[in-house]
Amino acid sequence: MKNALYLFLIPVIISACGQSKPSEKQETPTVQFQNKGHELIYGLVQKVGSYQDLLDRKDVVYTYTYQTPDGKTDVSTEKYIFDGELSIGQYTQHERTLPDLEGTFTQGYNGKEFWFQHDGAYLANEEYLKRTRFNRKTNFYWFAMFQKLLDPGLNYEHLGETNIENSKYDIVKITFNSEDGKPTDIYQVYINQATSLVDQFLFTVVDFNMIETPLLMQVEYEEIDGLLIPSKRRYKKSTWDAEVTDAPWILVNWSDIKFNNNLKRVEFDKK
Repeated sequence: MKNALYLFLIPVIISACGQSKPSEKQETPTVQFQNKGHELIYGLVQKVGSYQDLLDRKDVVYTYTYQTPDGKTDVSTEKYIFDGELSIGQYTQHERTLPDLEGTFTQGYNGKEFWFQHDGAYLANEEYLKRTRFNRKTNFYWFAMFQKLLDPGLNYEHLGETNIENSKYDIVKITFNSEDGKPTDIYQVYINQATSLVDQFLFTVVDFNMIETPLLMQVEYEEIDGLLIPSKRRYKKSTWDAEVTDAPWILVNWSDIKFNNNLKRVEFDKK
């Protein structure tokens, strides 16, 4: 895998996180499904926990670790408020992300403004702010991805069934409405028929011209405060048949996940 891929996928996603609006309360009674694919995604969200379940828990704090096959590692403390998708990431290790900077730096988004702080100073460097915007939107989206698959403006298509390692899966393709006619990201999720959970999914990254070649993400869950969180992840290049090659994996782990930390919105503003 090329170095450019390592430099920019942090943890890759997804122009789609800027395409769908912040999730609103998802009512459960009398759901009108587009098709079978939509119904399957709804079932997935009921299994892992809805966006309303996240709103009920108000906020989350966790440790985010991202490691490329060459051993370069990022470690940040992530803090989110779900109402408005506020986000802070304090990077204590950043061998991939801005490796030339020494010491800890912090990225933030208060719902209106992105900011970058290093050595007690807020920096207006264009590169730093561009990376901040990408990371803050991306990291939040990854955490709430399955819940946000019920956001407005998404399209669903059931592609059929397949067997993987003695388990049977439904395959659902998910696309995003484009307001400007430009290509959008594509997801192809594999929903385990026995558990209603997504064990793996394919995705593209339009922001980095990865339109034809998808990436394959595999996940493992842990239960935190009644929610199923896909906290262990690994991904690499694949094909639309979800072929697994001998190429090394990029590893992403979320640890020490804690909800309801009484975070205040003012904490996400510039001080």
